[in-house]
Amino acid sequence: MIGKAKSISHGINDIRYISGESRNKEHPELIYHVKDNLLPYELDAQGVWDMMKVHAPMKNNVIRIEISPAKEHTENFTMQDWQQLWDDFIREFDKIEMANDDGKVYSHKTNLANSIYTVWLHLESDSRIPHLHAAVCRKDRDGRTNNDHKIHIRAHDAAQAVAIKRGWMTAMEIHKANAVKVAEDLMDILRAMPSWSWDDYIARVQAKGYTLKERKDDKGVIKGYTIGKGKAVFKASELGKGRKLMASKIEQTWQKLHGQSETKIVQPVGKTGPKTDVPVVPVAAKPVAKPMQHSDKSVVDYSAWRENTSQYELTHDGKTSLFYIPDDVMQVFNDEFDYRETSNWEELTDMAVALFVGLTALDSVSTGGGGGGSSNDNDWRDKKDEDEIERARRCTRAAAAHIGRRTKSGRKR
Repeated sequence: MIGKAKSISHGINDIRYISGESRNKEHPELIYHVKDNLLPYELDAQGVWDMMKVHAPMKNNVIRIEISPAKEHTENFTMQDWQQLWDDFIREFDKIEMANDDGKVYSHKTNLANSIYTVWLHLESDSRIPHLHAAVCRKDRDGRTNNDHKIHIRAHDAAQAVAIKRGWMTAMEIHKANAVKVAEDLMDILRAMPSWSWDDYIARVQAKGYTLKERKDDKGVIKGYTIGKGKAVFKASELGKGRKLMASKIEQTWQKLHGQSETKIVQPVGKTGPKTDVPVVPVAAKPVAKPMQHSDKSVVDYSAWRENTSQYELTHDGKTSLFYIPDDVMQVFNDEFDYRETSNWEELTDMAVALFVGLTALDSVSTGGGGGGSSNDNDWRDKKDEDEIERARRCTRAAAAHIGRRTKSGRKR
């Protein structure tokens, strides 16, 4: 079962969509009301939105949730079964509390069960595959804000917990799902290490509650290792994409995360003998990718973390880089390239992000609006002091003009 969640500002549009009131929904007959919480009976979308706004007068005042169980697991579901599935999901969601290695809580629990929400069942028009949509108020009945930190991870973990308890996941599926979490933890450890050290890596892994067992050859060289958590044991070769956490690759992975590369210095041939290799020496750290400079004005370094930013992994020209995009800017991209309506939303978002951080330029693409006058904005990327939100919108227009937007059938804006 898949769970998705996101904090959004356009709550009325989402409520109209999930309730079938949107004029762009082609098959409202395939939408069924599941349940409401803390709402008067039979409110329309505007009524639900008005109730939420009263309780949550903030920018992102709605949490959008989607739950997608496998069709074979819900073939004989009654409406009471769907209601129970939702109740099980938010019970697991509200349990989640995130703490650091020292046990200090840095992301508190939510209280969705005691918040205003509306839940609807959708069936795909062709396959009849079911999924639940919900809009939840950002503040609970007591006026406390529901935490949206790493909300997508909370939804993933809650959905997995429900699937496990219901027996919807096989032992192999559970193992694979847990392997993803272990790999994420190991990558976080590598990012936190100021310098590469195998001993430091082991210590940090153990501090997170894992066990690490080395496999050495006859000469004592480490050939592999396993990570353990409880009864589960994972080979390093099955963790992460491209086997980049294997013993033979892990130092190189650390170097890439920290923008370093290895170089070998070779002594020139001299009178006293042939050239001699000097041990590998890492060069000074530098960012994985830097925004391009187009004027003498300074620009924001989006490769460095700042407050109110979200990590974005971008592959461009065969290279993968990490950027930290302002949350408000990501909201613009997510709103413009809504995954429910745009089939190539990932490709468009990648292009918009690449433009925004300065990895690429589309000087031949017009990003201006219509309505007379010149629409040639070839110098738009040099406007460093313009508002980031407006620049983000210009990036979405450029990406859409360059790639083209492909709309999902039955889900048009």
